[in-house]
Amino acid sequence: MLDLIWIIPLLPLAGFIIISLFGKLMGRKTSSVIGVGVVGLSAVFAILAGITFMSRLPGENVFTKQLWTWINIPGFSVNMGFYLDSLSTTFIFIISFVSFLIHLYSSYFMKDDEGVIRFFAWMNLFTASMLLLVMADNLLLLYLGWEGVGLCSYLLIGFWYKDPANGHAARKAFIVTRIGDTAMAIGLFFLFRAFGTLNIHEILQSAPHVWSSGSPEARIAALLLLGGAVGKSAQLPLQTWLPDAMAGPSPVSALIHAATMVTAGVYLIARTNAIFTLAPAVMTLVAIIGAVTLLLAGFSAIVQKDIKRVLAYSTISQIGYMFLALGVGAWSAAVFHFFIHAFFKALLFLAAGVIITNLHHEHNMFKMGGLRKKMPLVFYTFLAGAGSLSALPLITAGFFSKDLILSETFASGNGGVLLWLAGLTGAGLTALYTFRMVFITFFGEAKMEPEGKRSSLMFIPLVTLAILSIIGGYINLPAHHSITAFLQNSLPAFHGDASHGTDIILKVVSGLTALAGVYIAYLLYIKRPQMVYAWKQKPFGHFIYTLWFKGWRFDDLYNYVFVYPVVAIAKINRKDFIDSIYTGIARLMMLLHEGFILSQNGKLRWYLAFIVIGVIIGFTITVFL
Repeated sequence: MLDLIWIIPLLPLAGFIIISLFGKLMGRKTSSVIGVGVVGLSAVFAILAGITFMSRLPGENVFTKQLWTWINIPGFSVNMGFYLDSLSTTFIFIISFVSFLIHLYSSYFMKDDEGVIRFFAWMNLFTASMLLLVMADNLLLLYLGWEGVGLCSYLLIGFWYKDPANGHAARKAFIVTRIGDTAMAIGLFFLFRAFGTLNIHEILQSAPHVWSSGSPEARIAALLLLGGAVGKSAQLPLQTWLPDAMAGPSPVSALIHAATMVTAGVYLIARTNAIFTLAPAVMTLVAIIGAVTLLLAGFSAIVQKDIKRVLAYSTISQIGYMFLALGVGAWSAAVFHFFIHAFFKALLFLAAGVIITNLHHEHNMFKMGGLRKKMPLVFYTFLAGAGSLSALPLITAGFFSKDLILSETFASGNGGVLLWLAGLTGAGLTALYTFRMVFITFFGEAKMEPEGKRSSLMFIPLVTLAILSIIGGYINLPAHHSITAFLQNSLPAFHGDASHGTDIILKVVSGLTALAGVYIAYLLYIKRPQMVYAWKQKPFGHFIYTLWFKGWRFDDLYNYVFVYPVVAIAKINRKDFIDSIYTGIARLMMLLHEGFILSQNGKLRWYLAFIVIGVIIGFTITVFL
């Protein structure tokens, strides 16, 4: 079975090619069936490959499949090959399985859209690119998948391109992530110069022998890779693109946030863990970036009105938790949270899509209300996802993964207590803004009447993801058969120091913090909503509200520092002499064109005269030169 792992990314890639070439001939329905079917088959092969791989453990921890030589020139050779270990196996399962559920949901959600054929073509390419990214055995092939998800995010965020705002959001995502991509590309050159190869396994094995811990080279390599990670995963300071990415259809948002794109940075850092381990200062920076990002995004989420923007900021915050875990060396905990996050975040976006479409495409939560009784199935599935996002103790999967991050952060030492406090504060904020969203949307007075049809093709993914959002955390029990134990076959074990009693106390504190966040949300948005209104009316409250609502004004900062100066210089420089050169060449070509037009007058005697003149000139040159 493992010899056929190349089929896993090939199937969605084939779906993209078939739908792109023959979609109009096949029609919308057939294109949808192919789009969903190829991803479903890919998920089946991924599950079978995972079962086969797990049966080999603990004896054989790695499987490599080389297909052919991609590039072979003197001094540089790259194979088209796939690399399977416990880390890539986990990502492959999540990407293929969650993508299948999102595709299945989309088959009904997008069925009446005029662009449904290109939608499924691009969604298939998106899935194929992410699978290629996590299965690649070398960094160049990984970078191909990396750029593929960037391209697809641009196409899908701007899917409804007739609205200029959607095109702006797509360009913003592409340009901001390009900053990180450039850093990563430079990092690949740096690594090749140091190791003479881009093979991931060879680099990770050689790094401790070539570089010493804390060496400048290791720090530079880690910083360049981190630059790529913060761009794709929307972490400080390149987080501004993700809230605007909500311009795309809800299934696109679910795919970007749950199974592709934003998790690519987490995978990159986890995959290149040996390089980051050799750069402790950069590891600390990763943890700080994660801690600060999760707090900034959490505060912004508290004041958003658009239900999808709340979820977008929550994704930035939850990826921040993963960066926090990676930075303190809790590698398995970070990937475990990614695993659980994929379930509840896909669920929340898909449920939000049902709400939005049934309320005449309304996004503003304050124009909703009372949907608990009018859309009960959506309410209960959304509640399961919200509880998991909030890490409600013991009854949700999110508690197990987020609690593990907080516990290992506390035990990590070297500022772990401060980082833990940041994470704990973020946990309270998460519960607050999540249940604010629940109470405003589903409780209170109904302001709109839901309309529109709902299909089992939409509810099957919702129910499946809701169940996984509740019970998914129990796969980490018992410890010796847990997913974190499985991941330690390819990731370094966590080295922290915390007693069993301390761990129990930390669990109790984090659980109570989540419950406190829920209670505060209930108090402010059900019992005493006038408190929030009164706070917003005060000058300081209005200032803070506006600051958080606009994402701490990072967009304004970047506009004033980078965008406006470049635009101003471009306007001043519009008529420089460089442009005159090219303008002059263009005008010369136009004059020659006009001259040749005069020679084509349709009179035979003139053509014969020019032929004779040309022959005389040619003969003269031949004789005298």
